[in-house]
Amino acid sequence: MKIADIKATTVTVPLEAPLRHANGAHWGRFVRTIVEVTADNGLVGLGEMGGGGESAENAFTSLKSYLVGHDPLQLEQLRWKIMNPVASLYNNRYQIHAAIEFACMDLAGKFLGIRACDLLGGAVRDEIPFASYLFYRYKNKKTGAGGESSAEQMVKHAQDLTKKHGFKSHKLKGGVFPPEHDVEVYKALAEAFPEASLRLDPNSVWSVEESIKAGKAIEHLNNDYFEDPTFGLEGMRRVRQFVNIPTSTNTVVINFEQLASNIRTEAVDVILLDTTFWGGLRQAYKAGQVLETFQLGASVHSSGELGIQLATMLHLGASLPNLNFAADAHYHHLTDDIIKGGLMKYKDGKIKLPSAPGLGVELDYDKLKQYSELYKELGGYQYDRDPGRPDWYTIMPEKNYADPNIETEL
Repeated sequence: MKIADIKATTVTVPLEAPLRHANGAHWGRFVRTIVEVTADNGLVGLGEMGGGGESAENAFTSLKSYLVGHDPLQLEQLRWKIMNPVASLYNNRYQIHAAIEFACMDLAGKFLGIRACDLLGGAVRDEIPFASYLFYRYKNKKTGAGGESSAEQMVKHAQDLTKKHGFKSHKLKGGVFPPEHDVEVYKALAEAFPEASLRLDPNSVWSVEESIKAGKAIEHLNNDYFEDPTFGLEGMRRVRQFVNIPTSTNTVVINFEQLASNIRTEAVDVILLDTTFWGGLRQAYKAGQVLETFQLGASVHSSGELGIQLATMLHLGASLPNLNFAADAHYHHLTDDIIKGGLMKYKDGKIKLPSAPGLGVELDYDKLKQYSELYKELGGYQYDRDPGRPDWYTIMPEKNYADPNIETEL
C-alpha cells in the first residue's frame, strides 16, 4: 500500500454561540482543514487540522512530492520526512504532520482491520470521560443561545449541559474577566455541583501574583487541577510553590524538550496531551508513556475539534493507562459535524471509542460540501481578536479584562 494522493478541504462549522477566551473569541464557528490521503488500493484515510484557507490547503498539497509513494504503515519514517528537527527550525510542521499521521493511521487500520489505538498497543478502556467545557459566551442573536457572564448564568449553563450530556467534571475557561469574577463563578459551580470535580483555566493571562491569590481562594474546593494560570515554566513553578492544587498545562509543555525541562524543574503536575500540538497521535501517546514513568498526571486536551480529531482524542484516551482525569472537548458546543451519523453522542459524560477499523469515522461528503461552501461564504476569523471589543488586544498580564456586566450579541 502506497500513498497516491493528498487532498485538503477547508470547512467552517457553526457553534451554538460564540465562545469567549482570554485572547479573543471563537466567532460562532470553527474553521478546520479536512485532509484525505488516498492509497493506491483505493482506501482513504482522514485527518484534520485547525485553521484553514488557501495557505493551509497548499501546505498539504505541497507535501505530495515528499509523500506520494510512501507506505502509510511506515509511521516513523513519515515523522522524519515531515518533522525533521533541523528542517522544523525553519518550517514548523507539527500540526501538518499530525493531520497526515491521523490519515495514515486511519489507512493502516483500515488495511489491517484494526483500530488506530491498536497501533499504539490497544485500549484499556472503551469509553472516555469528558469534562464540561464552560465558556463565557456572547449571545447568538439568530438563535438566542449564549449570553452567559454572571455566576448565576454560568451555573445554569453547566446544569443544562449536565442534564443533556451527564458531565461529572466541570472546567471553567476563565481569563476574560478579572480573576475575582472567575473565583466567584468557580465557587458558585462548586456549590451547585458538590459531587463534581472542578478545574479552572484562565489561559495563562494572570500574573504569578494574581494566580497565587486566586489559587489560594479556591484551593479548598474539589479541584482536579489549576490549568495554565500564568505563562512559562518558571511562572508555573512559582505558582506551584504557593498553591495547594495540582497544576496543569497545555501551553508550556507541548514537546519532548519542554517535557524534559518540566520534569527536571518540577514545574507542572499534569500535562494535557493534544494530538495536534504534539505533532500526532503517536507523539502524544509517547509523551503519555514518559508521564507514566515519572508518575505525572495525564489528560487529553481539546483544540476545537470536529469528529475526525475527536476520534484521535478518543483513541489516545482509550490507550493511556494513566488517563487520570476526564478529557477536554469543545465538541458539545458544535451544532453539526462532517462525519457520517452527525455528532457523536455523550452518555453519562462519556463518549464511546469507535469500533470500526482505523479512526472509526467516515466523511459525510454532503456535509463536507455544505461546510466548505459556508467557509467560502463567511471566510475565516482572527482567533486572537474579540469581535465584541474590536480595538482591544491582550497584553498579559495587563489589567485589560472585559466588563462582566456588559452583554453583547453577535
